[in-house]
Amino acid sequence: MSKESKVEKKLLHYTGKAIGDFKMIQSGDRVMVCLSGGKDSYTLLRILTLLRRRYNKFEIFAFTLDQSHPGWNDAGMRQWLETNNIPYKILTEDTYSIVKEKIPEGNTYCSLCSRLRRGIIYRFAEENGFNKIALGHHRDDLITTLLMSIFYSGEIRSMPPKLLSDNKKHIVIRPLAYCQENDIIDYANEQKFPIIPCNLCGSQETLMRQRVKMLIQQLSKENPKIPSNMLHALTSVKLSQLMDKTHWDFRGLEGKRENKEKLSEEELDLALTELEF
Repeated sequence: MSKESKVEKKLLHYTGKAIGDFKMIQSGDRVMVCLSGGKDSYTLLRILTLLRRRYNKFEIFAFTLDQSHPGWNDAGMRQWLETNNIPYKILTEDTYSIVKEKIPEGNTYCSLCSRLRRGIIYRFAEENGFNKIALGHHRDDLITTLLMSIFYSGEIRSMPPKLLSDNKKHIVIRPLAYCQENDIIDYANEQKFPIIPCNLCGSQETLMRQRVKMLIQQLSKENPKIPSNMLHALTSVKLSQLMDKTHWDFRGLEGKRENKEKLSEEELDLALTELEF
């Protein structure tokens, strides 16, 4: 399989663009890539490895958390990492038993599972001196999370491409933020990654994320631009057109208008047109 395949070039381009746009990786960074065993994290690790070969200005390390899920088998992953000369650590922590004990059967495991996983990842990164933590979330994850937050949490939020953790100790980056899931699927098939399925979550077909994801897919059949428009919306926030009083001074608009010089009739008409009631 050619190193210069069309899908690989596309992923390299959009990953490089995201890294540049948000200054995700700088010279001398020690980047810990969280390798879950799924298509997204394998793709992230592979693409970052190729970028590192080009520029050789940062360090890459693969970290995998074995949460003791039933059927977990990382033999193929270990072989793949060693064949590609990627330094790695596979750490075993039985969070599966905790999740099964705390969450009633049939309920969503994701929240507790991810919270436990995140704590272990942060601790390992801090103890081993990694200043960047790279996650494999892609464009479709970002836009799905946006709708989920609106529908189920009453907030306009998503997954930022770069963030500072709550304890201010870790920078988390998502270099695949511009990449489409379909391209990642094609690339994973092309590369024949040794995928490890997540049986804990995969059996829960009624997860909110899957329902929202299906909605976006259905809408995009009618208008293929919908996913890209949603991603663009995350980069083009018009605070004056929303209702968040903490980010826009609605109460002070009259004062600001009175302090200005008298508007011309044309400017006044334009201002009134822009006000939507």
